[in-house]
Amino acid sequence: MNIPFLGPRHKQSGDAALPTDPEGIAALLSECDLLREQAARAGVRLDDTPASLEALDQLLPRWRDDAETLPWLGNDAGLYLGTVIVRTVPGAVWEIRADGQPVVRLLSGREFEVAASGQEWAASGAPELSQLYAEVAEA
Repeated sequence: MNIPFLGPRHKQSGDAALPTDPEGIAALLSECDLLREQAARAGVRLDDTPASLEALDQLLPRWRDDAETLPWLGNDAGLYLGTVIVRTVPGAVWEIRADGQPVVRLLSGREFEVAASGQEWAASGAPELSQLYAEVAEA
């Protein structure tokens, strides 16, 4: 996923201010509207906890039949995974790379490309989001 508006750019007159603080970026990246809508329809509450990742892993993947929805939902799943990591793993933070790609940086310095992981999960169901979280939380 590339979010060019979060990367370096020249501010033009009339542009709305974009968040540059960690909390503002985290709030923006945690929205995941399409995923939250799909989960709500299935009766799954996304409360930004590891347990909610397990619940997502159990959803029937109806989105796989929709070529237009699949990449967006995968992106949202990755951003949601990142949100859970940032909110529950000590020292984990969002970082926007120079190419506009949001990644989670762990205290160890390791970067975790959550959007790519979300895309894989949405397309195939593997690896599971809860499994990815467990690997990151252990590190």
